[in-house]
Formats: sequence, structure tokens, C-alpha cells
Amino acid sequence: MCGRIIDPNLRNTEADFTQLKIDPIQRRYNVKPTQDVVILGKDPLVAMQARWWLVPSWYRGVLEDWKATTFNARIEEAWDKPSFRQVWRHGRCLIPVGGFYEWSGPKGARRPTVVLPSGNEENFYLAGLASRWGDLLTCTVMTRAANAAMASIHHRMPLMLDARERELWLSGADDPDLGAAPRFRYHPVAPFALEADGPELLEPFD
Repeated sequence: MCGRIIDPNLRNTEADFTQLKIDPIQRRYNVKPTQDVVILGKDPLVAMQARWWLVPSWYRGVLEDWKATTFNARIEEAWDKPSFRQVWRHGRCLIPVGGFYEWSGPKGARRPTVVLPSGNEENFYLAGLASRWGDLLTCTVMTRAANAAMASIHHRMPLMLDARERELWLSGADDPDLGAAPRFRYHPVAPFALEADGPELLEPFD
């Protein structure tokens, strides 16, 4: 599960940002599904804005009536799910993020943990799928079973890809081990409100 993300720091990256509608990008620390995020696609990589909650191109209703939970997609089954299989091969993208949050603990007392890149890395590059619904570009974050390092936080995790894996993902690879061994650090943070934002959300909380 990946339900809240942090905007990436996109300075000094190689992607072409000329297609973005906003400049400069205002960094957010509590990005929610249905909000716009930056995705990277095409060759060479181009940065685009997409609504984080995929709507398949075949959907003929109104946006507000699309109720399927499609902001995440399971790598194990997306290829065969009606919402995702049309873009499984040709809708591959990367979703750069500065980090993400997961909640753990007993129901009614769940606490957030922030997961951040380790070492000198500023961003994760998550595997994603993009779908154009009419004039609206939409996307989903791919998830997989948590590895040993993530299992104490959550039983699922987004596919965090290293440089080699990014190329494989974008080229259409079906390797089930993609994103199995990412490097990251994490710490508990204070509970925060739905509309809270700002770098203070990342401060460690005991």
C-alpha cells in the first residue's frame, strides 16, 4: 500500500520538464491520491503531470463516479486486471518521490512512519502505470510484497527501482523480483491531519 507521498526534489535531473504546466514545482509533503503528481515517461524521459488515481481509457462515466481503488496496483496481478492490463505493456512510467508514509499499529491507534531514500539519494523512483482518460493523464503506483526491511512497517511496499531496474521496467520487463531490495531509511513521525503539509511532517517523533 502506498497512500501518501512526498514530492521529489527534481533539481539536477536529466528529464525534460518543458511539458509541465507549473513552474516552479511547489514541493508538498503530504500528497494524496487524486492529486497531481510528476511522472516520467517516453524516451528520452519527459516529465508530465498526472492525476494519482488511474482511470482506464475505456471508462465512459464521469470522473467522480470512478470508485475502484486504482491509486495502487499489485505487480503480481496488474497484467490481468481490467483496470490495468491495457497499459501494462505500453503505459509504463516512473513516479519520482522524495519519500512516502505508511501507517502501522492496532486499529484506532495507527501511527505514521516516513520512509526516505538512504545515502546520498534524494528521490525514490517508483514503478508506475499511466493511462490517458480523455484529456486527463492518470497514473498508479505499483506495489509488491514487503521485503524483510519493510515488513515491520507494512506487508506491502511500492516498487522502488534502482537505475538498472528503471530501464528494465520502462522497457516492459516482467521480472517478479523488480524492487525487491531497495535501500531506504525510516522513522516514526507525529500523527498529522489530512490537510497538513510542510517539512515539519518529516521530523522524528518518539
